[in-house]
Amino acid sequence: MRKTISGLSALSLCLIASTLPEAALARGHGHRVSIQGAYGHGVVRERAVTRQPGSVSARRDVDWNNGRGYETNRSRSCAPGACASSRSFQTNDGRGAATARSTSWGDGSYAHSRVTTTNDGRSLSRTTSAHANGDGTADYSTTLNGPNGGSRTVSGTVARP
Repeated sequence: MRKTISGLSALSLCLIASTLPEAALARGHGHRVSIQGAYGHGVVRERAVTRQPGSVSARRDVDWNNGRGYETNRSRSCAPGACASSRSFQTNDGRGAATARSTSWGDGSYAHSRVTTTNDGRSLSRTTSAHANGDGTADYSTTLNGPNGGSRTVSGTVARP
């Protein structure tokens, strides 16, 4: 018994097979909701998410009919031995802040940094690093920087228990 596939079926199978890898590489979705009430009261909310291998980003936007509202953005990407992420929050009247983080590790070392910057230019940061010495001890250091220029560093060596 011999089975045959029609030309249209074969074409559709080829199209499906050729689009699967692309669809797996980048996926996005989102939605928009508008709620409107009496006397001009209401809100519009939007959300969008995009995913790709090793990274994701999301955006949320909320706007009330009175002009108030906010927007948030988040993103994260990772590769072997490193990750980076960012977040921001912004209001419609110009207030907000953004935070960036990065982390890396491997070969007995670890490093992490986080920096937050407000819309008025103030900045807070923290950096941490650690390194294995190979003899059962590890050196570490953490530095904090405040918004008014103050700084503090804590460092030392720890032994494996």
